[in-house]
Amino acid sequence: MNNELAASLLALIFIPIVLSMMFIPYWTRRTESFGVSIPESYYMREDLRIMRKRYVFYTGILSVLSLVIIFLLGGLLDERTLSLGFGAITVVYIIASFFIYLYFHRRMKTLKAKEKWSKTKTQQLVVDTSFRNYRLTYSNLWFLIPLLLTLVTVVYTFQMYDKIPDRFPMQYNFSGEVTNWADKSYKTLLLMPVMQIYLTVIFLFTNIVISRAKQQVSAEQPERSLKQNLVFRRRWSAFTIWSGIGLVVLFSFSQYTFIYPVHGVWIMVVPLVFTFAIVAGAIVLSVSTGQGGSRVKTASGSDGSVIDRDDDRHWKLGQIYFNPKDPALFLEKRFGVGWTVNFARPSAWVILVVIIGLAVVLPFLFGA
Repeated sequence: MNNELAASLLALIFIPIVLSMMFIPYWTRRTESFGVSIPESYYMREDLRIMRKRYVFYTGILSVLSLVIIFLLGGLLDERTLSLGFGAITVVYIIASFFIYLYFHRRMKTLKAKEKWSKTKTQQLVVDTSFRNYRLTYSNLWFLIPLLLTLVTVVYTFQMYDKIPDRFPMQYNFSGEVTNWADKSYKTLLLMPVMQIYLTVIFLFTNIVISRAKQQVSAEQPERSLKQNLVFRRRWSAFTIWSGIGLVVLFSFSQYTFIYPVHGVWIMVVPLVFTFAIVAGAIVLSVSTGQGGSRVKTASGSDGSVIDRDDDRHWKLGQIYFNPKDPALFLEKRFGVGWTVNFARPSAWVILVVIIGLAVVLPFLFGA
């Protein structure tokens, strides 16, 4: 496979990243704009609409430039250096996008302070005491499927242990050529199953987070907001379950390649196609559902006289939630789709350290 084709594949991976960054302002709740809480009735104001369009325009220019650089590098660098360059471009793109966001975040804060939105309207915090009685997510029992698949993978691997070559390929380049080998041992053959268990636990934990995350109901339209949030949580719960099952199947396929010969191109293509499908599915779900279900169509009607309680002071840069007085550990992101943690809670840091630490340590412990 030539470098130009490798660059095309990397660009294909990069496009979903680009789309997910460009259109975030259209997926967030209508009670928030660039990390700043606003009256929901103001969301369609012309000046705010222009700001969203300009954000898309600026990030769009950045996206096109990044894609052009990827293609240019494809004609100049070898495959390994191209992969490293792609990683660097992705990191730079995310950082640059964040600075574009900060520009609009500060403009929103200035506009809000100038017009005194928080002082001219009544603020309320709405809580539905029956919220936890609804079925917020699908059953965690679904995660027995990936656990059973992992068990089958382990049992079958050990049954076929004598037929596995003494050395088997662990990594391929875009041409399907082996770039890294591993010596056969029970430790190396357990790497994929261990990662399957790790991923299953992560997805199970995500499903639990979805069900237990802090309730957020719009003060302007509480009934509509409640219905939207229920749809939001259930859809992402289903996506989490099926994504978890799919990834475990993908790792089982990788384990299969240790036992039987599979062309290196397939070993490269299958994970790329699956990754693209997962990211594309997440984008489609974000577009159709929005943060908190904000894009789910329901009956509405509000005069905007009551707005959500202003908690901007607890959102650092509009994205990092830090509130020692809030007992909630998990809550919705303010800018983007999904959930985040209350960084004022020590348990939040423990969870992050454990998740990241295991992701780093497990491949080292069970690798070649």
